[in-house]
This record gives sequence, C-alpha cells and structure tokens, in this order.
Amino acid sequence: MNSKYQKENANDVVHHLEYNAERSHLIIPEYGRHLQKLIDQATAIENAEERNKAAKYIIQVMGTLNPHLRDVPDFQHKLWDQLFIMSDFKLDVESPYPIPSREVLQLKPDVLQYPQNYPKYRYYGNNIKYMIDVANKWEEGDMKSALVKVIANHMKKSYLSWNKDTVKDDVIFEHLYELSDGKLNLLQSDEELINTTDLLRTNKRMSNKINTGSQPKIQKNQKSKKTFVKNNNNNQK
Repeated sequence: MNSKYQKENANDVVHHLEYNAERSHLIIPEYGRHLQKLIDQATAIENAEERNKAAKYIIQVMGTLNPHLRDVPDFQHKLWDQLFIMSDFKLDVESPYPIPSREVLQLKPDVLQYPQNYPKYRYYGNNIKYMIDVANKWEEGDMKSALVKVIANHMKKSYLSWNKDTVKDDVIFEHLYELSDGKLNLLQSDEELINTTDLLRTNKRMSNKINTGSQPKIQKNQKSKKTFVKNNNNNQK
C-alpha cells in the first residue's frame, strides 16, 4: 500500500502539534509566522548567491503584504531594515541601503525635560506671569498702562473663575505688585477694574456654553428618533 494513503497514528499526530507557547517569539508580529520562517530559512542558506536571491524574494513578499506603504518615502529602505531586524541581524546579504545595527535600534531617546513652574498663585496660571514679564520690559507710556490694566482685569477674571466670591481691586493690585517684583504698582492709582458682577456673569455664560455645546445634536437625534417611531406606527396601521 502506498505510504501516502496509510492511516496516521493519532499519538504521532498529537506529538507533532505546535503550540504558540512553544514557538519562537515573533520579532515583528505584523508579518506573521510564515514570513518569519522564510527569513530563518534564508539565513541558514550557505550559498551567498542563493541567500541574496532569497532575500530579494522575501522583500517582494513583504511589499505585497503592505501595499499601503508604497506611497511612503523610502519604502524599500524600510523593508530592508525590517528584514534585518526580523533575522535578528544574522542575515548576511548585500543590501542596497546601510545595514542597521542592534546598538542603534536599542538606543533610547533622551528624557524630555518639561518646564516645571510652581507659581504662588496658581489660579492665575503661568501665562499671566509671562505677560507681566513682558510688561516689565516695555517703556513707560500709554501702551504699557493699557497693557497693565488688561493684565489686571484678566487676573481678576481668573481669580473669580476659581474663587466663586467677590474680590476687591486692591487684592488684585497687591498680587500684581508682588508678581512683578514691585515694578507694576497700581496700589495708589485710581484705576477701576471690570465690575465683579459682570465678570461672574461672563464666566457663568462661558461655562454654560462649554457644558451645553453638544446638547443641540442630542435633541436633534431624539427628534429624529421620535419621527422614525411615529412613521413606523403609521405604516403598521
């Protein structure tokens, strides 16, 4: 009897089953295990010419699996880099691009230094301090006076956004004097800031706009849903 049609032993079949837990780790899982096996076979080829042919064939297969990358610049360069990475840098073939190294791949970028600012009055924010620093550099005149008044009004608005209570202008002027290192002094001036009631009303209006920004869409969907149910009821009648 031909060996092709002989009944296989069940124990032998179970013994040769491959489980994912027993298989080798996939370096780039997106390409699948079959392509990984192709690369392993190409790495084991002793003849240099045959090994280069196998590498070029694998590059073609990788390009077919990722047609969306064909519009990306240096598409072939990326595929060759991935080929060497998936071979664990053991594939010895001629590449049209510089061969990457394991050391370069394992390099980690430097830790990004975030600016840490801890202002004394956090409810004003950091931007207020930047604006005050700019105002300190301006020459005395009407433009600087107008800018200082704008900064003071914005400080009062920010204060009321976080502290739902009234605040006197003298408090804002004291904070402005302190944050500017004594260079912006409105303590003895007759300047009057925007009324607290108007600022609270503005803050409340802006808060309502943020909270109800998506409400019309929900009402529209509910209205269309009611119309759809009503039409279905009429059709059933």
